[in-house]
Amino acid sequence: MRTSSQPSGKLQSSLAMAWQGLRMWTPRQIMAAVLSSVGVALLIGIATVLIPNPLFARDIPPVWWNYPIWILTAVLSGMLVATYVRPYSAAQTPTVEAPSASGAEDAVLGKNEKRSSRLGMVGTFLAWFAVGCPVCNKIALLALGYSGAITYFTPVQPFLAAAAVIFCGVALVLRLKGQVACPTPRVAAKNVQAHESAGV
Repeated sequence: MRTSSQPSGKLQSSLAMAWQGLRMWTPRQIMAAVLSSVGVALLIGIATVLIPNPLFARDIPPVWWNYPIWILTAVLSGMLVATYVRPYSAAQTPTVEAPSASGAEDAVLGKNEKRSSRLGMVGTFLAWFAVGCPVCNKIALLALGYSGAITYFTPVQPFLAAAAVIFCGVALVLRLKGQVACPTPRVAAKNVQAHESAGV
């Protein structure tokens, strides 16, 4: 019983910390998330012709699930980009002295940074493959041919869509969790005090 409850407990703890990190966002980060989400949505939507445009064309029309996956991935990617934005501008940043982290702590932070950024990039890339026209994808077309892309690549696209959402979601949770779960408790406490003093 304890073994089976540990993963769910860790998941709940991670989601709770990610929600806490999201609640600490400033208007600057919210605006960055909105603009980034719109940018990713336009980029994928135009390239895959989910947004009709004269620049691209697709031989096979989109299916119903392409649209929610497209929007959800764009929102998650935009929010992920916003986690790399400073909460305040240089003039507004609260001056809080934080103790330097040890080498081991720096290594852990760097590893988490790389993991979340890679997951986010892979998730966005998979979303482009998932919602795109299977026979318009140059890679699938060269590897499988026209009929092969329809026969083999099209059935895989829903799984790519699920993987895209999962990867982007996990990357976002890791980033938001990292904004709360600082390796040094004093740093976390001072960050909360800085947000409170700024009226956020």
